[in-house]
Amino acid sequence: MTDEVFLEELLGAVTVSGYEEEGQAVIRKYMEPLADEVRTDDIGDTVCVLGPDRDFRILMTAHLDEIGLMVTTVNEQGRLQVIDRGGIVPATYPGHRVKVMTERGPVYGVVESYRDLFKKEGGLKTSDFLIDIGVDSKEEACELVEPGAPVVLDTGFCKAAGGRFLSRALDDRLGVFIIMEAFKKARKRGCTCGVYSAATVGEETTKNGAYWTASRVKPDLAVVVDVTYSSDCIGMNAADSGEVTLGGGPVLCNSPIVSKRLNRKMRECASRIGVKVQTEAASRLSYTDADKIHFAGEGIPTVLVSIPLRYMHHPAEMADEKDVEGCIDLIAEFLVSWEIPGRNTGFGKPDKE
Repeated sequence: MTDEVFLEELLGAVTVSGYEEEGQAVIRKYMEPLADEVRTDDIGDTVCVLGPDRDFRILMTAHLDEIGLMVTTVNEQGRLQVIDRGGIVPATYPGHRVKVMTERGPVYGVVESYRDLFKKEGGLKTSDFLIDIGVDSKEEACELVEPGAPVVLDTGFCKAAGGRFLSRALDDRLGVFIIMEAFKKARKRGCTCGVYSAATVGEETTKNGAYWTASRVKPDLAVVVDVTYSSDCIGMNAADSGEVTLGGGPVLCNSPIVSKRLNRKMRECASRIGVKVQTEAASRLSYTDADKIHFAGEGIPTVLVSIPLRYMHHPAEMADEKDVEGCIDLIAEFLVSWEIPGRNTGFGKPDKE
């Protein structure tokens, strides 16, 4: 893949929704030498800018935050109790190693597990979790961990066969990697637009980052990059939203949220550079940053480009290197294809495309 070191470091960061600072630092490390500006706001959105003085602005977003847990209290036996941050799958946590992030560094533990726990009537809830960090009293635990500390499953990046790779939270730090790599490629190719590549916060919980960013950048159009469910794994049904396979290429979405004009332009770009694209369908919202960006300001024309993913919101998600590279190339081509455009108000086409 393009910059695998950047990707691995980004995936290694802990970015539970509301605690994205570690990921922000990685982005700054790799992007400050390449961007004209790197902007942040009070909630932690990180925006890399190319051509800040240019009139025509394209916003790219992908969310930096990941699902996880947050410590609420500590019981008398020194076990941590938690609530969820985002749409976790509770049954995937018992018996797994976890990493609790503190100001003094990570504290490691395990979510307690026993056979009868899985027989609980009504299914597991986050309130059933007890995290054992290796101590036996509340006093000992409180010396190490404070309420409010974020918690993630301790699963990292590794390669599988066939050009596939695994990590927790590919949703959506993989998207962040893609928009940053597309930014670099478009810059190298002499992109003439203003490009705002934004790693947004809070998508898994509030989507506040997408709204704040779009409202402040005031772009002429937006490209949102996220992951989507592949239909080529157990438990998925292509009838729900379309046939999407790992290795089949970037995915464009037919949705009431998505601009048909921008979808057509994406397809033209894909055809021009020989990137195969797939199609999914959404009957209402997309459940991505696009849902907030679309409504920002006076309305922002938005296109959604997704990466096929297996096992979303599970301890190890799987993606394909070919889809990642195809997505980077497609978006870079899209960015450079807007040559000396007129300002697009959203009503009709720009003067030149």
